[in-house]
Amino acid sequence: MSEAPRDVAFMQLALRLAAKGRGRTHPNPMVGAVIVRNGSIVGTGYHRRAGEPHAEILALQQAGSHARGATLYVTLEPCCHRNKRTPPCVPALIEAGLRRIVVAMLDPNPHVNGLGIRALQRAGITVEVGCLEAQATRLNEAYIHWMRTGRPFVILKAAMTLDGKIATAAGESKWITGEEARQHAHRIRRSVDAILVGIGTVLKDDPQLSARGHSPDTRLKIKQPVRVILDSRLRIPLRARVCQGIEIQPTYVVTTVQAPARKIAVLESRGVRVVRVRSQRGHVSLKACLQTLGRWGMRSVLIEGGSLINADALRLRLIDRILLYVAPRLLGGQDAIGVFGGQSPKSLRAAIAVQDVSTRFLGRDLLITGRVET
Repeated sequence: MSEAPRDVAFMQLALRLAAKGRGRTHPNPMVGAVIVRNGSIVGTGYHRRAGEPHAEILALQQAGSHARGATLYVTLEPCCHRNKRTPPCVPALIEAGLRRIVVAMLDPNPHVNGLGIRALQRAGITVEVGCLEAQATRLNEAYIHWMRTGRPFVILKAAMTLDGKIATAAGESKWITGEEARQHAHRIRRSVDAILVGIGTVLKDDPQLSARGHSPDTRLKIKQPVRVILDSRLRIPLRARVCQGIEIQPTYVVTTVQAPARKIAVLESRGVRVVRVRSQRGHVSLKACLQTLGRWGMRSVLIEGGSLINADALRLRLIDRILLYVAPRLLGGQDAIGVFGGQSPKSLRAAIAVQDVSTRFLGRDLLITGRVET
């Protein structure tokens, strides 16, 4: 569709509203809606969390009778199915008497995927699809990826020096980057469904793996991601910080079928969920782990592991987006730990391309983001 400047401006507002729900709508997508009548905004809304009213319904409630004859701008195709906790939006939109609906993109959910659009059109409403589609797709890239593949959207995050080192040879890594970069990393944690690390990280750093900071919507508490620990031999100490506060932030320990039953029972008695998947060369299969998390409805996973897990994810082409926080310092030395461990390919032709690369400064540190070609 052609994008009129007025349509673009209102859809941009809808996208900004949708982004306010980041990290809270699981397993639903982020959606924003704006209702306009005679050039004036009469209603707005965004989906705050699963189980609460959708963006379109909130916008209709705010608009009231002014919705009749108006135009709705919505970032995702309105839903029409009933196998969920909230009623479908399409009947309410029809009843409100909207004249025109501008939709950024279709919903890849097979229960919707064009069905909502056709129902609206059958009711005599003019529907236009595609306004700022690329921006809407990026906003919900994790949801779209999960819906199409059944596997979580994987983000790999690492803090590194200019020469690509994430730790000294002795394993020291706190803190390579500055405070602004670390605050940004916590915002990323708040936006994902799970954080994944290996048992080596737990044994060395005893991390809490929580999201700290402030919610963009002060009415809502910070949502904590599920902590996922890969531990093929169940070496995790019961006193580890990831085994505490389970009622607020769940922890899944992913192990193999060879894991000792006694240790499994003890962990589960503490509230830790132990998940057994197939092994690969004696270790937890990262691919099997992600497939399991996807089946459980997790749309996005942030890998914050060490160089070996990073290498495994890269080798298996499991990384979808990369976030590299680069500090203006050098470590040098072949024994310092690089972002990706393991064996390197023998030819440059085997190098994996990174596309849509963007950069920005966070204080003195540089953030590099890109989409990994899989």
